[in-house]
Amino acid sequence: MRIASWNVNSVRARMQRLVEFLQRGNVDVLLVQETKVRSGVFPVGPIEALGYEIAQHGLDQWNGVGIISRVGMQDVQFGFPGMPSFGEPPVQEARAITARCAGIEVSSIYVPNGREIDHPHYHYKLAWLAALREHVAARLLDDPLARMLIGGDFNIAPRDGDVWSMEYFRGRTHVTPPEREAFAALLETGLVDVVRPFTDSPGVYTYWDYTQLRFPKNRGMRLDFLLASPTVANEVADAHIDREERKGTGASDHAPVIATIDGSSGAGSSAAGVGS
Repeated sequence: MRIASWNVNSVRARMQRLVEFLQRGNVDVLLVQETKVRSGVFPVGPIEALGYEIAQHGLDQWNGVGIISRVGMQDVQFGFPGMPSFGEPPVQEARAITARCAGIEVSSIYVPNGREIDHPHYHYKLAWLAALREHVAARLLDDPLARMLIGGDFNIAPRDGDVWSMEYFRGRTHVTPPEREAFAALLETGLVDVVRPFTDSPGVYTYWDYTQLRFPKNRGMRLDFLLASPTVANEVADAHIDREERKGTGASDHAPVIATIDGSSGAGSSAAGVGS
């Protein structure tokens, strides 16, 4: 089974490319983020025409997450226990959705950006990550054999080599010690970054800003990840970043990350997902 995660940066603006990616990439499950559309007006037609099911969560023109599957979908849940709210009045934003696809609990997440160090959104980001970590830790403690995969835009570059210039990013979000510690804490629960072992080379990124010729100059960041529980991580046969999808007219500023999983029949799968 092939599972991908992609911050599409507006599903309406990227629909043709999304459809072409599903076909070209032979993708079974696609986790999407930053769909920027309310649930009731998500353009499902072109995707359903390819034989996929869609579960998606969007409240307004910001954020938004979804799961697109051609291998079945059950137990769809929005959010996760303890997920913080933001704003006045506080609202639980559309940043997490989970479903069971072919026996794997897949979650599409869009971690808050943080905006600026010490901005309220930065503290919200850290609280959001802490709540996710607490939930995942409890899940894996309850069932160490749980078949889970959490993919999305984490808005964190965990290592210095995950950005084109640490000097440029010094004093900015995405690379601060608290953010990196929050990402490391997710891995300490037992989750495994299943893409990095296949793509751990200098200058390999998943995001390039639209400005200042960032993409042609390869001035990017690695922000998008697929984190799997040990039972799923052990079945990953291959993984890559589809840098080609960042090229051309109408591209998202993120590239998809993709993992191929062998033996993922899901027999004996348990548990409600991240949205339980």
